Amino acid sequence: MAKYTRIEVAQIMSSTGIIPLFYHANIEIVKKVITACYDGGARVFEFTNRGDHAQDLFSNLSKWVLNSLPGMVLGIGSVVDHGTASLFIQKGANFIVSPILNPEIARVCNRRKIAWLPGCATPTEINYAEELGAEIVKIFPAAQIGGPDFIKSIKSPCPWTSIMPSGGVSPEKENLTNWFRAGAYCVGMGSHLIVKNKNGDFDYKKITELTQKSIHIVAQLGKEN
Repeated sequence: MAKYTRIEVAQIMSSTGIIPLFYHANIEIVKKVITACYDGGARVFEFTNRGDHAQDLFSNLSKWVLNSLPGMVLGIGSVVDHGTASLFIQKGANFIVSPILNPEIARVCNRRKIAWLPGCATPTEINYAEELGAEIVKIFPAAQIGGPDFIKSIKSPCPWTSIMPSGGVSPEKENLTNWFRAGAYCVGMGSHLIVKNKNGDFDYKKITELTQKSIHIVAQLGKEN
């Protein structure tokens, strides 16, 4: 059962602006990464459904986050069918992110008032997703389908549309400035945020620093508008 409503999820995504996304088969590594992002100020985290037994990992993570990281909103990404969405909702997902637009996923999420962020690449897909109840749409792969200019071109005729780019987003000030000034509602960030050190191990201190830096940049951009 989700702890947060879809409206609450949308509001928290807006207030922090940064949604880290990550998958690893080792649950202890995932916990350390989530904690590093949490310590940096992130309050939304997308665990991606990309490996065998991801549902079991997520089930354990969901319980752990509720007990260990107050206020952290945990959701699941890379969901492409309604059966998988239902499975993760039962395991506590607060939101469902998909790389595609699948109306069957929308119906499952709407029944339970779960936030659903479908992947869209055209104005028609975005419009259809909103008809199906998507509060926020994901553009993916964001850099490849036009980057910030694509968001700007959508927001011009459709200023009510809330867009989360994913793919091509990095913690640098120039990069984040380009996305948010174009009209991004929030951004998804993976490997550019969840970095490793020269030994090939995840650099948890650096992840915290980059998360904190990114959220600060977004907050400053918000004050300018």
